[in-house]
Amino acid sequence: MAYIIFVNPSILSQAGMDQGAVFVATCLAAAIGCLIMGLWANYPVALAPGMGLNAFFTYSVVLGMGYTWQAALGAVFFSGILFFLLSALRIRSWIINSIPATLRLAIAAGIGAFLALIGLQNANIIVAHEATLVTLGDMSQLSVLLAGLGFFLIIGLVARQIQGAALISILLITFIGWLLGDVTYTGIVATPPSLAPTFMQLDIAGAFDVAMLSVIFAFLFVDLFDTSGTLMAVAQRAGMTDKNGKLPGLEKALMADSTASVAGSMLGTSTTTSYIESASGVASGGKTGLTAVVVGVLFVLAIFFAPLAGMVPAYATAGAIIYVSVLMLFTLRSVDWDDVTEAAPVAVVLLMTPLTYSIADGIALGFISYVVVKALGGRYKELNWSVAVLAALFVAKFIWLG
Repeated sequence: MAYIIFVNPSILSQAGMDQGAVFVATCLAAAIGCLIMGLWANYPVALAPGMGLNAFFTYSVVLGMGYTWQAALGAVFFSGILFFLLSALRIRSWIINSIPATLRLAIAAGIGAFLALIGLQNANIIVAHEATLVTLGDMSQLSVLLAGLGFFLIIGLVARQIQGAALISILLITFIGWLLGDVTYTGIVATPPSLAPTFMQLDIAGAFDVAMLSVIFAFLFVDLFDTSGTLMAVAQRAGMTDKNGKLPGLEKALMADSTASVAGSMLGTSTTTSYIESASGVASGGKTGLTAVVVGVLFVLAIFFAPLAGMVPAYATAGAIIYVSVLMLFTLRSVDWDDVTEAAPVAVVLLMTPLTYSIADGIALGFISYVVVKALGGRYKELNWSVAVLAALFVAKFIWLG
C-alpha cells in the first residue's frame, strides 16, 4: 500500500494543493483509518486515500468542474458523514441490494479506464490533439520510456509473486531518473512538512452547491461499494464469516472507514477507503485488528520520508496508476456479455467515465442507460423503484444543471 504516499500527493497537487501537506495528510489519514479499524472494529483491514477517487477529485471536480480544492474537500466531508449515517442506521445493505450487480461491476471498470487515461497522460504516452482530441505522444521521450518500463516492471514482479511490486517500481524508476539527471536528489529522511496549507481548509459552504450533489453522491457511492466488497473479500479469506456467510461487527468496520474519510477531509486529502491489498496481510497470517494497527504505525513513520516522496516524478507513478487500472478492469470478467441489456450499460460506463473525465457522469449515464435498455427490452420487471428514481434524478440533473 505504500505506493499511495507517492501517488496521492502527485495527483492532488495538480488540483493546486501543497504537495508536502498532502503527503502528511495522506499518511495521517491512512494511520487514523487503520488504527480505528484495528482497535475498534478488530478487522485486519488497512485503509488509505483511495485510487480513482483522488483522480476524480483533481481532474473532474477541480480541474473539470471548476470548484476549488477546498470545496472538493467539503464534498468528501459530507460523503463521509452520509456513509457513517448509512452504516450506523444499517441502511447500507438495503442500498447495496437495491443496486444491480451489473452497475456495481460497471462502476469499478469505469474507474479503472479513467485511471488508465490519467496514467497515460501523466507519462505523456497520450497527448492532446486538435483533430482527434488525443493521440500517441513522442515515444522517444524519457518520461514515456521510463513510465512504460515502470508498468512492465510491476507486471513482471506481480507475475513472480514478489510483494511490493508497485513500490519497488516507483523507487527504481525514480532512481533511474536520478542517474539520468532528470531527478534532483533532495534527501531521504527529514522533519515532516507542515500540514498547515491543507489542515481544516475544507469549504463546507462551497460544497452546498446544487451541482455538487452528484459529486458527493459519486464519492459516497464508490466508497460504499468499494469498502463493502473489500471487507467481504478480506474477511472471507481471514475466515471471519459466520456459518451464514455474514460478518460480525461489519457496521463497526464500515463506520471506521467513513470516520477515516471525514478525518482525511479535515487533514487535506480525498476519500479514505479500505484497501484490497489487505488480503496480502491476511495471507501472511494477519487475522486480527493488530494487523491494521501495525500498518497504521508504519504510515506514521512514513511521514519522515517526505524528501524521498518529493523526488518522485509523475512518470514514476504512472506505471502504478495504470497497473491499478488493470486490476479494476478485472471486474469485466463477471459481466454477462451474452445479455445485451446487461452488457450495454457496462459499455456505457466503461466508455463514458474516461471520455467525460468524470466518475459522476459515468455513473449517471450508466443508471440512465440501464433503466432505458431494460424498459425498451421488455425487461422492466428487473428494475426496482430506487434505480428508476436515481435515473430520473440524473436525467433532471443533465437537463437543468448541465
